[in-house]
Amino acid sequence: MSFGGPQWPHEPQQQGQQGYGQQPQGQQGYGQQPQGQHGYGQQPQGQHGYGPGQADPFPGAQGGGATPDWGALADASASRNRRKRWLVIGGGAVAALAVGAIVATAVVATGKKNDEAKNSGVPTGTVSPTLSPTPDPTFSSVAPPPPPNPKDYITDPKKDRAPLSAEGLFPGRKLTMDKRPYTKGATSATTNCAAVTQNGLGTVLKRNGCQRVLRATYVKDGVAITVGVAVFPSEAAALKAKSQATGGIAPLAGAGVKEFCRATVCLRRSNSVGRYAYFTQAGFTDGKKVTKAHKPVFQASDDLGTFAFNQIYARGKAQASAAANAPGE
Repeated sequence: MSFGGPQWPHEPQQQGQQGYGQQPQGQQGYGQQPQGQHGYGQQPQGQHGYGPGQADPFPGAQGGGATPDWGALADASASRNRRKRWLVIGGGAVAALAVGAIVATAVVATGKKNDEAKNSGVPTGTVSPTLSPTPDPTFSSVAPPPPPNPKDYITDPKKDRAPLSAEGLFPGRKLTMDKRPYTKGATSATTNCAAVTQNGLGTVLKRNGCQRVLRATYVKDGVAITVGVAVFPSEAAALKAKSQATGGIAPLAGAGVKEFCRATVCLRRSNSVGRYAYFTQAGFTDGKKVTKAHKPVFQASDDLGTFAFNQIYARGKAQASAAANAPGE
């Protein structure tokens, strides 16, 4: 048997030598040995402990013999080391080539991506292909002015310069308010404000600088209403005329509407917007007195008062819109 160590080539056994683990006849290879005998692993002088038929790899190392060829052994070891070193270098070179290929691929891919980004367009603020600089977008830090207020144009006589007439303020032949139809009668316009009033209203209008009064009459189901719009030099004057109002606007008959509100009781109202004050007088065409129970009369007065307000405000809105769209405004 052979225990441990490398196995060497078998060589013919020399006469008088025993193989490793083989004992001479009558000797034991285990336990204690008789005097003069060698125990397990111990060899007689001149014998070596190598396997049967095996030559001593280091002849002459024990008990004499030939000296080993140390130069050949060193050459063999160097040869083995060179082979290992070339294997390591070769493997490293392969790995380096693989990494280099990956890096090259990444560089090529990155370059392609950059080219596409460069050719996608001219960035803002850079020089264009025509060598002219592309300007950055600019935004004004000044807020645009607010749109004109229609009330400004019906308050300030310097702005309220649109033509004004009875037909322009009360257009058409009919008027419908919330599905309630009214037929228009006569219209009138005058600068003699007091001449178209009753019971002291003329004095109030004249005192506050009334410039003109425009009137129109509407009729519905036996109820007639005259609405009069008085023009003043300022909003303050119109407000005073409204608050001081007494009496009423004179009824306007004609154009199919007979006299009304003569020597009887009628409903009178007054209001103002901007530099305009407006007044209504409503009653029955048959001369009947108006009482609080006569809701159609109150409704007609409300409808014509609302219509007058809307027409005055529309005048201001039209002028404000024209100013907003005018060049240089």
